Amino acid sequence: MNTNLKLALFGISSTLLFAQCSPKKTEETTEAITVEEVKTPTLTKIWETDTTLTTNESVLYDAASGKLYVSNIEGDPRGKDGKGSISIIDKDGNVVNQNWITGLNAPKGMGITNGNFYVTDIDQLVEVNLESGAISNKYPIEGAGFLNDLATYDGKVYFTDMNTGKVHMLDGGNITTITEGHESINGIAIAENGDLYMLDKAGLKMLNTDGTSKILNDKVTGGDGLVILGDGNYVASRWAGEIYFVNSDGVETLLLDTKDAESNTADIGFIPGDNIVLVPTFFKNKVVAYKLDY
Repeated sequence: MNTNLKLALFGISSTLLFAQCSPKKTEETTEAITVEEVKTPTLTKIWETDTTLTTNESVLYDAASGKLYVSNIEGDPRGKDGKGSISIIDKDGNVVNQNWITGLNAPKGMGITNGNFYVTDIDQLVEVNLESGAISNKYPIEGAGFLNDLATYDGKVYFTDMNTGKVHMLDGGNITTITEGHESINGIAIAENGDLYMLDKAGLKMLNTDGTSKILNDKVTGGDGLVILGDGNYVASRWAGEIYFVNSDGVETLLLDTKDAESNTADIGFIPGDNIVLVPTFFKNKVVAYKLDY
C-alpha cells in the first residue's frame, strides 16, 4: 500500500478512536430536585383572659355562636360543694358572662347538641337549655366517681369516667356504656366520620368498631384534652403543663411546656380555621390562646 495512503488511513483511524474515547459533549438538562421541607409545628401566644375563671378545667368553642364556654371547678375536683360554674368568653379573650351557669359542683368536659349544652359533674351528666341557660335534666351515672371529658356526635353525647375506665353514651335519654378497660381515661374526641379517639394511661388510642382499641401513640400518656386536626394529626395536652402535636405517623412533638411556671394545660379547646388552641390553666385561673402553625 502506498505510504501516503497508509498515513492518511492511520490519521482517520486515530481521529475516530480519539472521538470515541473522548467525553461526549451533549446538552445536559439538570432537573431541580425538590426536597420537601419538614415544618416543626409551633404554638404562639396571642391572648389571655383576666384571672377570674377560678380553677378552669375545660374550654369549648361553639362554631354556631362563636362563643367560648369555660368550666370552672372553683373548689375540690371531687367536691360536691355547689361552687362550680360555666363562664362565656369571646374569641378575643374577653369575659362576656362570668356566671352563665352556677350551682354546679366540679364541672369538667362540655359539649353541645340538639339545642342543649352538656357538662360532666363528678357523678352525673348535666343537661342545660342552650338558649335559656336553665338546667333541664341531670343524669346520675351509677358507680361513677370522676366523670371527665365529653364529646358530641350525631345527636349523641359521649363522656369518660376516669375512675372506672369507661366511656358512656347518652342517646335519646338513655345512658349506656360503649367501652371499658381504659385505665385513667380522660380526653375524648370524635372525628367527622364518627371514629372515637381517647387519651388514657396507655397513650392516644382509637376505638375499633368491635370495642377493642388501637394505640396510635404510646408516649403522650395520661393525656387530658384532645383535638383532632384531620389528616391523621392531633393535639393533646397533659394536665401538668404539656401540649403535644402528634402526626400521622404517631410521632409526637412537644409544643408547649409550662411546668416551670406552674401553669397547667388541662382540657384544651380549639377554633378550627383560625387554628387557635385554647388552654385552660386551672390554678392560674385564666384561659390562654395560642396560634398553631403546622
